[in-house]
Amino acid sequence: MAPDPNKAAHYIKALDDARCDGNWSAVPEFVRKIRKHAPDRTCLTLAAETECAIAKATDPSGAGRPATAVSAKDLDAANVITKLEAAVDGESRFPEDRFQAQVCAGLLHWVVGEFDQAAAKLPSNLEQELAQLSSTDTLSEWTNISALKAAFIKANCLSRNNETAEALVVFDSALPSVSAPSATRNAHKQFRVWSELFLTEYCVLHSLALRSNERSLEDSNSLACFRSWARYWESMTGPVTGGYGYRGSVPRRQVWLEYYLALTNILELDLPYPTGFLGKITKESSARNQMRIELKKTEAAYQALLIGETTFPKADETREEVESFVRTVVGNWSILCGRGWKEQDLGQGGRESLSRGVLDTLYDCATKTYHSTAILRCLFTVHLAVAEFDLAFKAFDSYLDLVKHGKARVDKTGHLEANLDDDGTVLETMSQCILALCRYGGKDAVEKARDIGNVLEDWLFRLPQLKNGVENENSVPEEDETTTIHPKIRPHLIALSWQAIGLSQAHWSRITHDAASRTEIQTKAIRCLRKSLSPELGRTRDVRSLFALGLLLAERRELTPAIDIVKTALISNKSADEEHSLYHGPFWQERSLVPLWHLLALLLSARQEYSMAAKACEGAFEQFRDPSVLFGRQDLHFKSEHLNDAEAQDEKIANERKGVVDDMDDTERESILEVKMTQLALVELLEGPDVAVNASSELLSLFNRLFGSLEAKSSTQPPKTGATMLPPKSSAGTLRSLKGSIFGSQRTRRASIAETERTARPMTTQTSASIAPTIQVTQENGSPNEKRSRRLSSVTRRARSESGKRHSLRKRDSSGGRKRTSSVSSAGTNPHAPTVLDGEVYFTPADELQQSEFPLGNRQASTASSISRGRSLHHLESYTSQKSRSTNFSEISASATYTISNPLPLIHFPQDLERRQRAALLVKVWLMIAGFYRRAGMFEDSKGAISEAQKLVGILEAEVAKDPTGALSLKGDGWAEKKGVDELLGDVWAELGYLSLAKGSPYLARSDFEMALTHFPDHAAAIVGLSNILLDIYTEKVLPPPAVPVLSVPENISSLSLPAPDLPKISVPQHGLPSEPLGLGSSASGSGIGKTSAHQSATTASSIKSLEKAESDEKLPAPYKAASLPKIDRLAARDRAYGLLSSLTKLGVAWNNSEAWFALARAHEESGQIDKAKEVLWWCVELEEHTGVREWQCLGSGGYVL
Repeated sequence: MAPDPNKAAHYIKALDDARCDGNWSAVPEFVRKIRKHAPDRTCLTLAAETECAIAKATDPSGAGRPATAVSAKDLDAANVITKLEAAVDGESRFPEDRFQAQVCAGLLHWVVGEFDQAAAKLPSNLEQELAQLSSTDTLSEWTNISALKAAFIKANCLSRNNETAEALVVFDSALPSVSAPSATRNAHKQFRVWSELFLTEYCVLHSLALRSNERSLEDSNSLACFRSWARYWESMTGPVTGGYGYRGSVPRRQVWLEYYLALTNILELDLPYPTGFLGKITKESSARNQMRIELKKTEAAYQALLIGETTFPKADETREEVESFVRTVVGNWSILCGRGWKEQDLGQGGRESLSRGVLDTLYDCATKTYHSTAILRCLFTVHLAVAEFDLAFKAFDSYLDLVKHGKARVDKTGHLEANLDDDGTVLETMSQCILALCRYGGKDAVEKARDIGNVLEDWLFRLPQLKNGVENENSVPEEDETTTIHPKIRPHLIALSWQAIGLSQAHWSRITHDAASRTEIQTKAIRCLRKSLSPELGRTRDVRSLFALGLLLAERRELTPAIDIVKTALISNKSADEEHSLYHGPFWQERSLVPLWHLLALLLSARQEYSMAAKACEGAFEQFRDPSVLFGRQDLHFKSEHLNDAEAQDEKIANERKGVVDDMDDTERESILEVKMTQLALVELLEGPDVAVNASSELLSLFNRLFGSLEAKSSTQPPKTGATMLPPKSSAGTLRSLKGSIFGSQRTRRASIAETERTARPMTTQTSASIAPTIQVTQENGSPNEKRSRRLSSVTRRARSESGKRHSLRKRDSSGGRKRTSSVSSAGTNPHAPTVLDGEVYFTPADELQQSEFPLGNRQASTASSISRGRSLHHLESYTSQKSRSTNFSEISASATYTISNPLPLIHFPQDLERRQRAALLVKVWLMIAGFYRRAGMFEDSKGAISEAQKLVGILEAEVAKDPTGALSLKGDGWAEKKGVDELLGDVWAELGYLSLAKGSPYLARSDFEMALTHFPDHAAAIVGLSNILLDIYTEKVLPPPAVPVLSVPENISSLSLPAPDLPKISVPQHGLPSEPLGLGSSASGSGIGKTSAHQSATTASSIKSLEKAESDEKLPAPYKAASLPKIDRLAARDRAYGLLSSLTKLGVAWNNSEAWFALARAHEESGQIDKAKEVLWWCVELEEHTGVREWQCLGSGGYVL
């Protein structure tokens, strides 16, 4: 039968398809048909026969290299290769047949283990060969597969000869053809077989080259092979399994692991994101967002294979690969959720969603391990990051229990357990737990932190590697049995451990009820913190230890060593900013130093160095060099509203406007706000409360910039109780203008001066920071004969507190007491007149104030021009060098490098909790402003500020009442709650009490203080205010108002000429004198004497000395005849004051409260205990001499942990 060309073409196509699909059983028949109908295709048929024989010899189920080389005799390799070479040399009509035969010869050499001959038989330049073939005709599918096969065999032979670079070049050249999308090609089995062999070999070889630094991850194609592998993986149909895809290939799980580790290295080193073979890139997605998506996909693929292929371990087994994966996942998470990555880079859900995903991974991995301390440790860290404190500390409790028992077994048996954390990791984890408990917990948490600190201290003394002292971190220890079981611990972990112990003791000293042991506890805390700063541990400039130590010494009135310690941190050398910015964010060193600048300011103010204290406040902001760096560009106020909205939606413009504060957490923002509050306190001390009132709007503007609007639920309304303020007409958290908020025109006023003489009210908080606001002058509701007008910018020195106004023991500041060379004029005419004090000019001019929306360094006493950070440090160093230096820190050089210990993870609080925290802070701001107005004599404005605070607290109280879960509490004993609703109510009522005292209504003030103690029994300010009133009642400085009120008539009109109807009506009092002792407080908040005397001024003792008692003390006179209280009432008042003060001064919150001690001294004096009174008064003198312009608790969010 003559050859048929049509049948030949048909069988050639069928042979090609059979080889592509791996249907080797059909190949011999197709070869016979082709030889019959196309006898000239000898090269094609011989190559097909050889490939079929190789396939059946190596892997009956498919192609692939065997684990061991097939014998050459089995394949008759010598004879077959000779025929193939002859066929190749004789083929000239069909170049594709010739090429396929060449690859078949190379494959035969490779299968039998003749790798050098295999590489020699293959085409030297595959790219050029394929280009020539494709120029004449369309290449068949088997030709493309043969090219892929040739590239793999050639690269494999080169890598076997350790020619890695040449092998990678071959892989690189063939990669585009492998990764090119082709639906028909991907459907062929042999293409999938050789693609997987090619890609797995390529990925593993590329990973080895990356580890040996032969290739760099900075190359744009450094991830090309891995991305091609991912595309190949996605193209696979049906359920994808792990293991070995084909005989002789690399395990699929290993390829995904290498891919994941390469991405991890790019993330850790913060390298540019490689874009080669990435595919389609959207303009909206940033490089970091693309990298996060790719990392997550790779992690999910590897995790699925790992969990699916790993079984639960037996008693003597460990799962090292699972624990290693957990460590890598948490390491990547710590970077992604750190301060160096922004929220918009993390996709939908941000840090919260990312952390939840990591928790799911950890719990999945926990199902493949048994009692893994690494997984429990990671669960503690990640649960802490999502503010699930209970779950976090439960994970830590389980971790610590396993570690204790495991270490005991190791010490007993001498056999190291692989799944047990080493000693250094255990110390670090315990230290982090102590820091978290102290920073976010209440009294119970601090007590637990103290117990863990005791365990940690016991470990430090028992560990054998620490008994011989601490070795250098770079030294190589000698191997012995001890170092195998207990490896050397890095010195910085020991420093962290002593720091944690010191912090636990410091916090315990504040809450302990044993007042006698407080000094001893503080001494131990100081000793531990000093040990953490010892030079042999290499952490002499650890900012956390220095801050806690300086604050402890400040509270113990050791000002000179405290200043020296703070200076060591502020003038130390700074490391490269990029070194830790990936974890801590931009300007991390400057941000961490803000609380230290604040502490220095308070220390200097305690030494009456108020001008230096003001400069220290400046230093906190000047270290950022430019206000726009800290706060960003704020130019929204100079454009129309629609332009502002349009630009706000532009992400690029919005990012350009952002400052460092936008990357801070709420704790850092609070520290900035506290510095501003201290600046205003210094302004009040130096310039008087009137000037502080003018600057108070800057405080509100700063809060609005830092925290934005606090949007409360619209359905939530504060509860209405008695005389509380009305619910807010808008969101209580929204910062409205001073004019439209606390000084609204709706409130009725008593006109004291003409409208034309009133100066303008402050502008809105968004625009008022650039100019000094002027305050409207009003006459307050005081006694009827009080008519003195108040100047806006008084230079009269006013005391810091209400009780200090009467009994201040503070020494007058040497600079503050001197006459000013240039008096400050009225704010309405020249609000920015400079003041010269001791040869220096303070208060910046108006043109410089307008340069920034937040003139943080301009209100306080400062030089007229902005001084640089270096100059600030120069002044600081020259100042401290003149003071006596602490002998304990004389060995620390100023050239040491600034360091910061491992911080806790950045905690993402729920939005509701975050808003409640911000609302509590805003309450503090309003109450401070209320104090300014009260001390300036602007009582109605003070009452308005208190009303704003009261509205906020009312909304918080309503949220607690409506909480369906019952997790919220009025006591504020939840995690990360600095103040509960009860304590905030105490603050509000205490401020109302001092306002009533300033108005001259002691009985109304007493009622307010009683209300404060009803909500928070240990409220220091309320106890002091109430005790002073009770003692005034005992000494009869405060007497009940007369039963028949005094006639009050206008001064300019004769009472005789008034017609009868215009005479003032005499109201008969509904209640007489109380029938119970006043000291017991039974009628304090009732409807009796409290309401009767609400608007009456107290009768002084001097005004009734001339009155004679009509009856003896044994018999109570009629109310309208009584001129004094019964003695038993007065004794009860005195004894109650003594009891309140005695208990208060034993608490950690008031053991150093000079006002409380002074009141207690007065109680001793009134009780006839003169010696005790003298002793307490000397203690008051010592406290006052070492007390700053504000309380120490305003630092560090009320604690010692930064």
